[in-house]
Amino acid sequence: MSSARLEAVLWDMDGVIADTADFHYGAWRDIFKEYGFSFSKEDFMKFFGRRHDTIIRFALGDKISPEKIKEISDKKNIIYRRNVAKDLIPLPGAVALIKSLKATNIKSAIASSATPANIDVIIKGLGIENDFQAIAHGTEVAEGKPSPEIFQLAAKKLGVPPANCLVIEDAIAGVTAAKRAGMKCLAVTNSHSSENLKNADLVVDSLEKVDIATLKKLFD
Repeated sequence: MSSARLEAVLWDMDGVIADTADFHYGAWRDIFKEYGFSFSKEDFMKFFGRRHDTIIRFALGDKISPEKIKEISDKKNIIYRRNVAKDLIPLPGAVALIKSLKATNIKSAIASSATPANIDVIIKGLGIENDFQAIAHGTEVAEGKPSPEIFQLAAKKLGVPPANCLVIEDAIAGVTAAKRAGMKCLAVTNSHSSENLKNADLVVDSLEKVDIATLKKLFD
């Protein structure tokens, strides 16, 4: 019998805690239009939750310099933060579950491909900045999801073994990363279908249906 138990929840942010997809897509679309590339919604959904350098290389090619990648990424982030701050929308059930975890002394961490400033605008805007014991962001790791590195880093910051961590994700790459890290994974169909997220341990269509007992059962 496994001795694993729920000690920590690692949260993806975009598409899990807050409904940010349209703001990200609009910013990428506008930036890439300047470079003559038509970035479709289908393109965006394929890469949603991935690191900026991955998205930029997809759109503009592998030969683009690191300096240019940083310039484009910074411009995109300015547009995104300006727009999302005006109309920040939490996804159903997310904030309540985060608060419940804190109340029951289960650790929480953000494990997001986003930059620190993009994470700050969301968690401060939703008033949950004091509900996490650690934050692991995309600029701290060498590889983005589906590499497990971001989740491994978050677990290390919390001091919790990977086997005792549960990841909450909405992206295919994120589910893959969680499983590669040796963690349980709950996927929510905010961005992808249940069929596409089937490798998760549990798939739900809303976090409103999830409580602490639901999470603990995944370790039974």
